[in-house]
Amino acid sequence: MQYDDAKTEDTVLALLGAFEFDNGRAWKRFDCEVIEALFAKGLTTDPRGKQESVYLTEAGLVKARSLAQQLMFGER
Repeated sequence: MQYDDAKTEDTVLALLGAFEFDNGRAWKRFDCEVIEALFAKGLTTDPRGKQESVYLTEAGLVKARSLAQQLMFGER
């Protein structure tokens, strides 16, 4: 599926805003508690360790793609 860049950018910006602190400062990565919660739900691999990324599990990938479709990230 091709994704609409403008919608994707808006979503990332919204997430950065949701996790901003210090009057507009935001980390480039997502909040650790959120990533841990996704792991606890079985949607990602274990985020602990030195790796800078996680893998979506089969269930996580299905849900992520469904949410992307539901939020209309796809191009029309």
